[in-house]
Amino acid sequence: MVLWIILPISLSLVSFIGTWSVYGMAYSNNHVCSLSDWSGKNYCRGNETKGCCWVPTISGSGTYAPESSLFTATMNAGTFLFLLFTIFHHAHIMERHMCHSMLSKVALAFGLVAVVGAFAAGNCNPGDVTLMHYFGAAVSFTCACFYTILLSALTGKCVLTGFERFLFPLRIVFSLIQIIVTVCYTILFVQEEYFYNHLSAVFEWTLSVNLQMFELTYTVEFFFFSSFMVSNLLSKREEEKPLILPMS
Repeated sequence: MVLWIILPISLSLVSFIGTWSVYGMAYSNNHVCSLSDWSGKNYCRGNETKGCCWVPTISGSGTYAPESSLFTATMNAGTFLFLLFTIFHHAHIMERHMCHSMLSKVALAFGLVAVVGAFAAGNCNPGDVTLMHYFGAAVSFTCACFYTILLSALTGKCVLTGFERFLFPLRIVFSLIQIIVTVCYTILFVQEEYFYNHLSAVFEWTLSVNLQMFELTYTVEFFFFSSFMVSNLLSKREEEKPLILPMS
């Protein structure tokens, strides 16, 4: 059903427009520095809070009011749509290629953990619940990285659309970018110098946009998706439940 393509498109657009709107609000309120400003002249150091700005990470952009409310709303909407995305993609694989069900279930597990991590990061303000926020963000980014790898592998193994010869190499490129940038981001994030912190922020935004582009490629799969695949998945789950013998 053609209307199902709305899901990956809305997932990408909500995440893209929402996060960049948060950054725009934070920058206009002088809460974060410009992504194009590498000088660090106005960077807040120590206990400074006025007349300076913070590193323009995604988390930093959503720390202070009023943009913090939009940040939370964007993360909640994005995690909900991503949850639907992971479940429906798994249903598609189970319907068309049951032989790869185990790989799809592992991918589903990573996707669900990424959802939980992103939800925690979005609802725990980095200024108030710092540890929980960054733990959730780390879990989300790591699991999302593995999720892109596993979904790319499924693209190479499962024919769902007939366009896999184009989609597979494209998703391999997105997955490689996700792996490389995730590693670079992790290394640079813990550094103390402003230049490296700023570079880690650029890598973080790159991760976000790359994942959104990866999700957008699934518009093709969802063009061939139908609601009976979800109902079939649920019915199969019922059939797999073990019979409970009455106690004698």
